[in-house]
Amino acid sequence: MKMSGGFTKLNYTLLTIAGMLVSFGFLIRATKGLPLSIAYPVWTGIGAVGAILVGIILFNEHISLLTWLFVILLVIGILGIKMTSGH
Repeated sequence: MKMSGGFTKLNYTLLTIAGMLVSFGFLIRATKGLPLSIAYPVWTGIGAVGAILVGIILFNEHISLLTWLFVILLVIGILGIKMTSGH
């Protein structure tokens, strides 16, 4: 989305829309086997961690060690939600 220049660059805008559709498709698929109360927070958490990693890898963004700690805690929370959901 960042590379779409506020949705002014057609190729990146179309890529962003395609990514959103794929992402929602995964959420729809997840809700077929999991309750929404589990699927949505896991989906959101994966998106948050993914956005952080994309920023670091593609845009050379830097985050502090303290931020890394919270990213790790977020991953632990996502895994904990999934593992304790009984599904």
